[in-house]
Amino acid sequence: MKADRRRWMRAAGAAMGVRAAGALGVLGALGGCAAVDRREPWEPRLAGDTVALLGEVHDNGEVHRRRAGALRRAVHAGWRPAVVMEQFDADRQGEIERSRRERPGDAEHLVKLAAAGRSGWDWDFYVPVIELALAFDLPLLGGNLPRSDAMRLVREPAVAVLGDERARRLGLHEPLDAAWQAAQEREIDSGHCGALPPSLAPGMVRAQTARDAQMALLLRQHAARGAVLIAGNGHVRRDLGVPRWLGEMPPARVFAVGFVERGTEAIGPAQYDAVVVTGRAWRKDPCEGLRKRATKS
Repeated sequence: MKADRRRWMRAAGAAMGVRAAGALGVLGALGGCAAVDRREPWEPRLAGDTVALLGEVHDNGEVHRRRAGALRRAVHAGWRPAVVMEQFDADRQGEIERSRRERPGDAEHLVKLAAAGRSGWDWDFYVPVIELALAFDLPLLGGNLPRSDAMRLVREPAVAVLGDERARRLGLHEPLDAAWQAAQEREIDSGHCGALPPSLAPGMVRAQTARDAQMALLLRQHAARGAVLIAGNGHVRRDLGVPRWLGEMPPARVFAVGFVERGTEAIGPAQYDAVVVTGRAWRKDPCEGLRKRATKS
C-alpha cells in the first residue's frame, strides 16, 4: 500500500502545473504573442509595507518575465521587501545565507547550494528574482516546507509531524473549517485531473495548508518592511491560499496577483486583486500519467 501511494504521488507530481495554472483549460496549447516588458496598472501597490503575493504558472516563461519585470521596477523605485520563495525549502535557509557570505551576488552559486536535490524547478526562471534580491541586499527566504514534512503530512496529522508548538505557531493545531476543507479538496482534485484517489484528498489538503501557513508565517515576520511571495497561483489565492493564514494583518495591506494563461477559467476578484493574462505555454498533457494510473487502480 505504501509503495502504491509513493508511485501515485510521483505520477501526481507531473500534474502540479495544472493547479498552478488554475484550470484544465490551459493544457497543451501553443504560447501566444511575445512578452512585452510593460508596466502594469497595479504596480504602484508594490511599495512601503505592502505584502504582495505574486503568482505563477511554473513552466510559463512569459509569466516569469512579466512578474520579474514588475518586481524589478518596484525595487528600482525604492521598494525594499523581504522576498519569500516557494522554490526554496525553509530548512535550506542556512545554505542561502552561507552562499551570500561566500559569493555575494552570485545567484547561480546560491541555487547550487540551497536548491533541494531533485527539486524539479526550472531555476533559469527564478535567477532574475534571486539576482535582484542579492543586488539590493534584500532578505531572501526559503518559504516552503521541507519535502519530507510535506510527504508525512499526507499520511499523518500536523501535530504528529510538526510538533505541538510548531503546529500552533502555524495555526494548524485545530481542525479546518469543513466548508474550506471541502473547497480545497475540490481544487486539489481538479488540479490532479480528477484522478486523485479519494483517500488521499484529506492528506493532500493537510500538506497544502501547511505549506501555505509556513509561507504566511515568514511574510508576517518580515511584513514591517514589506514583503513579496513568489509562489504558484494556487498559493496566492485570497480565497484558498496564503492570505487565510496571515492572521490579524489588515486585508488592505495584502495584494494578490494571479499570473494566468489565456483561457484560464473562473478567475475573479474573490481569488486575486489583480490578474495578468499571458500567452499559453506549450506542454505535454500532464494529466496523461495520472489518468493511466487511475485506470489501472
